[in-house]
Amino acid sequence: MRLKLVPQNTSFDFFNRWKVWLGISGLMMVIAFTSFMLQGLNFGIDFRGGTTIRTQSAVEIDVGTYRDAIAPLELGDVTITEIFDPTFADDENVAMIRIQAQEDAEAVEAATITAVEGALQQVIPDIQFVSVESVGPKVSGELIQTAVIAVALAIGAVLVYIWLRFEWQFALGAVAALVHDVILTIGIFSELQIRFDLAIIAALLTIVGYSLNDTVVVFDRVRENLRKYKKKDLKEVLNISINETLSRTVMTSVTTLLALISLYVLGGDVIRGFVFAMIWGVIVGTYSSVFVASTILLWLGVKRDWSKPSNTAGNQFANIDA
Repeated sequence: MRLKLVPQNTSFDFFNRWKVWLGISGLMMVIAFTSFMLQGLNFGIDFRGGTTIRTQSAVEIDVGTYRDAIAPLELGDVTITEIFDPTFADDENVAMIRIQAQEDAEAVEAATITAVEGALQQVIPDIQFVSVESVGPKVSGELIQTAVIAVALAIGAVLVYIWLRFEWQFALGAVAALVHDVILTIGIFSELQIRFDLAIIAALLTIVGYSLNDTVVVFDRVRENLRKYKKKDLKEVLNISINETLSRTVMTSVTTLLALISLYVLGGDVIRGFVFAMIWGVIVGTYSSVFVASTILLWLGVKRDWSKPSNTAGNQFANIDA
């Protein structure tokens, strides 16, 4: 017996309450933007600057022990990562400790580094401090600029790709959905003040790819059905197309979420922010593929065949309200 999360043949009307869905999306984007403007993001070490201490010990590394030793110093954002390398000997257990720069300081003060080293030596007597490196706010500012450019270029490339593969109406619908997903993801990180670092930028780019894949699957079916049902209005064709791909969309999203939730629970603190961004991105990406991208396409109109001009937006939304 095959597992089906959604019946094979569905006939949901996804555009019966299109104003409600767009209103919800618009409200969430306003809240996200307002939170970003008022609170900003809780930037991690990658963007704020800080100091990295590389340690080595014959004792097997326990991240919890390291964290408990440093916690009383109240240094703010501290990331502890064990480094695995097949070239290391059995007694070479290497870790990277990253400490954020304090307010109005380009790097962690020497006294703070000494305090960290002393705290670790109390619990791991043979620990060695191989290197200490600092990243100042200037470099961190360049990382922020590069990250913004990377996300913008990714969305721009999607615009061109969809435009060439389909038509400009499809491209604008897909890009609107991607911008929607990115803004909401940044907004929830601002609202909850979750640490925002380079791993989250990687998550944003991954979300763009996931959402685009979901949107392209729907748009491919829309293009096929535009040729197949030439006398049906665009609203009906879109509903048929989304219903036909709904089972695939839900199954893909649910199986992806199962893996991500497992990582969130069991993966530890180092990747938790990245995984949270991915979970949120899968949810809003699935939503936007149906209720944002397709609604924008319906509003803009699209050719009924490949030779006649597109219908006007007014005619399309007259069909919705009819």
